[in-house]
Amino acid sequence: MKKIATLVTALFLLVSCDDTFDINRDPDLLPPGQAYSTILPAGIAGVAGAQGSYYAIIGGFWSQFWTQNNTSNQYKDVDQYSIGTNDYQQGWTAMYDALNDIRVVKAKAKTEGNWNYFLIATVLEVQASQVMTDLYDDIPYAEANNPQILQPKFNTGKEAYDLMIADLKLALSKDQSASVGDVPSKDDFIFGGNMENWTKYGNTLLLKLHLRLTQVNPALAESGIKSLINSGAQFLDVDAAMTQFEDAADRSNPLFESDRRQLNTTQNLKASKTMYNYLQGKADPRLAKYYGAGVPNNQGDFENTTPGLSTVILNAKTPVYFISAEESYFLQAEALTRYYAGAGAKAKYDLGVAANFTKYSLDGSTFTAAAGKYEFPATGTTAQIEAIITQKWISSFPGNGYESFVEQNRTGFPKESSVAQTDPAYIAGQLAMSVENVTGNKFPRRVVLPNTVKSRNPNAPTLKAITVPVWWDVN
Repeated sequence: MKKIATLVTALFLLVSCDDTFDINRDPDLLPPGQAYSTILPAGIAGVAGAQGSYYAIIGGFWSQFWTQNNTSNQYKDVDQYSIGTNDYQQGWTAMYDALNDIRVVKAKAKTEGNWNYFLIATVLEVQASQVMTDLYDDIPYAEANNPQILQPKFNTGKEAYDLMIADLKLALSKDQSASVGDVPSKDDFIFGGNMENWTKYGNTLLLKLHLRLTQVNPALAESGIKSLINSGAQFLDVDAAMTQFEDAADRSNPLFESDRRQLNTTQNLKASKTMYNYLQGKADPRLAKYYGAGVPNNQGDFENTTPGLSTVILNAKTPVYFISAEESYFLQAEALTRYYAGAGAKAKYDLGVAANFTKYSLDGSTFTAAAGKYEFPATGTTAQIEAIITQKWISSFPGNGYESFVEQNRTGFPKESSVAQTDPAYIAGQLAMSVENVTGNKFPRRVVLPNTVKSRNPNAPTLKAITVPVWWDVN
């Protein structure tokens, strides 16, 4: 897959900048203010490019939004769970390149007492690191991107989580009104300098991190979530997203750019029967927004010769969502369900469903109304959480499938089918084992550490199989 360096540069050029812009210049030597105005946009675009292309592709397969077309081989390795140490190395490199930019901003902001940029950089650092540790488990964090440390130590997944939570709390504790120096504006591709939204983003990310701990450390999850909610913390009610995409080469949505424009084909990604049949069975109008005309394919069925397979719909201008408004509502709904006896959970759940329907200019009110197909269960914590995670799964399409993959590992929803999709007993919406899997009928639970990292850093951990759960996955 083509490197995203040109995409990052092109995205930066969507905002005004002077002709001397050079991403390779030493940030410590840049004129005052320019380290923020040049490096922050590159960092944001870099994170968007990494999670929105490399990990979006993987996540879409493993969340079973799509499956490989039976007449091509572009993503066959992902669909049959055979990603190895030599695959998707660029995803790791791209994310850590972006993290380097973000950590330069963070260090500079901390030194200057610029708490606005310090919060922005910390939230972005945790956003990117959360994606990486949830997919790989152990990652460099405390020593990462330090020019004095060429072979950083790997923090365990648990250590990374402890560090991310502590870093977020520190950044959120700073007095934004006492921030000195430059003020974020056009260089902030996400909120345009709106620090209230950055605080909400930080709170929402902190809520997500604690919810990840519900199975492995329920006491810490509960105390962290209750402390956050009881403090009156505000959470995202708007999208934390990068929206500056154009329908032009190297300027479009990273998933569209990498799969459609750079490969010059629309024929790689076909509708998976898992998502397609679930939406079809619910008469969900989002079906026509996700997939074109035709029929879905069984997950990973490369030998299926059925004509007219439905093609996945991707758009050049689709934003990259770091945390969408609907994900925020679903996170809140789960927290209220688990720790507040469900008080207010239905309202947040309904808002989440509505927000995703609205993105496609659709009205979802009848689906969440009484007797509606997505009505929030009146009782039963497990049933309520299943409803929340199922809607989060649907709303993660197309670019956030890595998130629903991780959530399925944590919660077990959507459920995993015990039969093949060709079996009459198959239940629509249950994850089906890839027909051509190479894992002995075991689902993937992580991405394998790239060989470039393993070979260059003696601190890298022992390689683990793609089917080995990450530390918090104790289902």
